[in-house]
Amino acid sequence: MKKVFKIEVDCANCAAKVEKAISKIEGVKEVNINFMTQKMLFEAEDEKFDELLKLAIKTGKKVEPDFEVKM
Repeated sequence: MKKVFKIEVDCANCAAKVEKAISKIEGVKEVNINFMTQKMLFEAEDEKFDELLKLAIKTGKKVEPDFEVKM
């Protein structure tokens, strides 16, 4: 499954660090964070999508405490 989420991230460098960290999660097929549009494209296995999204948000907050995903 692939979805786009509105996010909040403070700088382009932070967005790149969060994207890199999330992309390393097993089961995540694709993640693309665009600082300019404040959007995150997230693709993961259908059966584990919600679980992987929660883990991705938790991972993003570890890397950048101000990282937020707006549902």
